[in-house]
Amino acid sequence: MRIERADPTIDKAWYVGPWNSDLTISVGCANKGMDDPHVHLRTTEVYLVARGTSEIRVEQESVCLQAGDMIVIEPGEAQTFTPSSPENLHFVIHVPRLSSEEARADRCSVRRSRLGL
Repeated sequence: MRIERADPTIDKAWYVGPWNSDLTISVGCANKGMDDPHVHLRTTEVYLVARGTSEIRVEQESVCLQAGDMIVIEPGEAQTFTPSSPENLHFVIHVPRLSSEEARADRCSVRRSRLGL
């Protein structure tokens, strides 16, 4: 058994991944949605909202998320978070699990214009 707890004093953290476990996924959390337009070439991202609200932009579509919601972002879909409530907490799962080096190569910044922003 392993227990990890979200730290409310930091914006984003990773719990488990290839750096500290044999799991086939990477799991992290964030206390706010990060406005950082990007796309993953190989990684599917699964976001699970635990509390609060946030808005995510996926390609040209904005989606409002609230506690209990889940959204799956497929490889190749550009995305960024826009506003989120102060009490927002969400979890993210990356599949497949990639090494740190592979994960850096997999994530590419995109222009805001691709998202219609």
